[in-house]
Amino acid sequence: MRMPGQYSRRDFIRLSSAALLAASRPLHRIAEAGDAPSVQNLVTCRDIHLRETGAPDCWSAMKQIGITGVEVVVNEDLACPALFHPQKMYNIGSPEAIQDLQEDLKANGFQITAFMMANRFDERLEKELEWCRRVVNGAKQLGTPAIRIDVVPRRLQGDEFLQFSITLGKKLVEMTGGTPVRFAIENHGNTTNRPEFLDPLFEGVGSPDLGLTLDTANFYWFGHPLEQLYSIYEKYAPRAFHTHCKSIRYPEDQRNSQRPMGWEYGRYACPVFEGDIDFGRVAKILKAAGYQGDFCIEDESLGKYPESDRGKILKQEVEHLRRFV
Repeated sequence: MRMPGQYSRRDFIRLSSAALLAASRPLHRIAEAGDAPSVQNLVTCRDIHLRETGAPDCWSAMKQIGITGVEVVVNEDLACPALFHPQKMYNIGSPEAIQDLQEDLKANGFQITAFMMANRFDERLEKELEWCRRVVNGAKQLGTPAIRIDVVPRRLQGDEFLQFSITLGKKLVEMTGGTPVRFAIENHGNTTNRPEFLDPLFEGVGSPDLGLTLDTANFYWFGHPLEQLYSIYEKYAPRAFHTHCKSIRYPEDQRNSQRPMGWEYGRYACPVFEGDIDFGRVAKILKAAGYQGDFCIEDESLGKYPESDRGKILKQEVEHLRRFV
């Protein structure tokens, strides 16, 4: 998520335990649905951060910051541009390319815990669905359990976009049927950070196999008060297949206020070990819900620090999260 302009205040939707989202039914089927290796309790990071270490290749970068798993951006050509290497360009576009990537992952002791797609579903549905099908195929072969997706209104708005998203969700669930792969919608922007959109979406799709990339800071970015965040996490923890762990350090007088969406994000975004969000509490909430995924660092504050410090900050974030997971 990038820093937006100013927005008007929105009323906070009261959350209560009575409104927990289908919490009576476990939603995690990764281990039951196939042979994907376990990613439970792994601390990982997004591949776009790996160059910040100054390492000569992505594998060295992962070793430097102390992770064994990574979320990988995959573009429309099925290339993985942030997995950098001086002699190779990785992709999942063919059996041979997948095998090459798989061999290098195994040789270095790493795994891809999630793929990341930047979607435009309501602008070009059929093209997006074909892209999704091909990423599912690659994920299945690589043992990657989650695919982070965008459900963002670009052409449609309001109830029309909600109904479109419900139909889309059913198509995505059908696409992953019989595989260990699950699509995970990230909560971000002005739509999927709103419980009043997420609740009817998941209810309308009617399947536990469509879930969430639970971004801890995006709900806070949206304006939800700090004291309400943990209720939101509890509400959606049963839907979480993947996470983005990041934080914000707001002034004390703003933490429990209903702030405008995106208020001063660029100024107050920070590493997970400096922010307001209690990741020990986050980890307990997710574990109590049976979470089977990784804890993936997405640090949007790194650009504020000298290049020489960024790798060290990532390593500190890994160490911080390992205290809890």
